[in-house]
Amino acid sequence: MAKTTDEMIEEFKSFTSYVRELESLSEQVWNTPIAEGKWTLKDVIAHMMLWDQYFYEEAIYKIKQGEPLTVKHLNFDEFNANAMEYSKTRSKKTIVEEFIEKRMNIIHDITGLNEEEYTREYKDGDKKKFSIKKYVRAFISHDKHHKKQIEAFKKTLHITK
Repeated sequence: MAKTTDEMIEEFKSFTSYVRELESLSEQVWNTPIAEGKWTLKDVIAHMMLWDQYFYEEAIYKIKQGEPLTVKHLNFDEFNANAMEYSKTRSKKTIVEEFIEKRMNIIHDITGLNEEEYTREYKDGDKKKFSIKKYVRAFISHDKHHKKQIEAFKKTLHITK
């Protein structure tokens, strides 16, 4: 069954609670690669936070202000490499707080939109279609992908909480 707008927004918001739970893991765990040759937990959360910040500033906030969207298709590898560098300069606590702040900025601006506003297609900076609904759906999937990786990592540490 298709989820309602409110259910999708709630699911998107729920990742903030998950990140808050992860905060109880030690700084050492946060700085450990989640698998051989992979990012650290801190890198993963920083990566997600910076994508939230990018989409908020270049799309969601612009929609809210009635301004043209400036969000563009970026070089993922470059963006993600920058996220890893960023995470090296921040503590676990800072990354958690920033993740929650950036995600809640999005939640705040999209909560209460009517169906037409939620599904309306805008032109992004590349003249491609952008809708809040498609964005939220894509990033819920992105959240699930990383949550699955993190849960597998926690099992290797014998952390089941």
